[in-house]
Amino acid sequence: MTTLVLGSPPPELEALLERRRRAGVDRLDEVWQGVRHMVPGPSSEHARISQQLAELLGPPARAAGLLPAMGEFNLGESDYDFRVPDGGLLHPGAAGVWLSTAAVVVEILSQGDESWQKLPFYAEHHVDEVLFVDAAERTVTWLALRDGEYKPVQRSALIELGPTELADQLDWP
Repeated sequence: MTTLVLGSPPPELEALLERRRRAGVDRLDEVWQGVRHMVPGPSSEHARISQQLAELLGPPARAAGLLPAMGEFNLGESDYDFRVPDGGLLHPGAAGVWLSTAAVVVEILSQGDESWQKLPFYAEHHVDEVLFVDAAERTVTWLALRDGEYKPVQRSALIELGPTELADQLDWP
């Protein structure tokens, strides 16, 4: 369902946003050039994949000098335009509420989500690689930024791992 509110938000919307804030479910909300995208919480299958990715990506990331961040974080410079990937691998020194970039962004796909539509934003923010994990299809797609756009790769240029190897190691739901 898509809802667009033009002008001042009505009290009912403000109440909804406040309930989401109090319950903590707004942590996954994103703002795309001033437009709030509210997404449902992840499924148990999503959580299982996320946990496994943390375990599998951590060692090669640390060996490459990257910082594993397999939990949501704000990628962008302000609350007007940011995305919340499912995780990622960060460059040394990355810290704060707003991260301007990441070495690798991880998106765990859910039916009907907008993960693929985030690619132009990630390219604008110079994210080196994007990893899409699709539990329904049991596939891993690894993309690398080349000349301003993402292209599929068989192996990461940043860590010693590739999509086929990672997919083979996952215990798919």
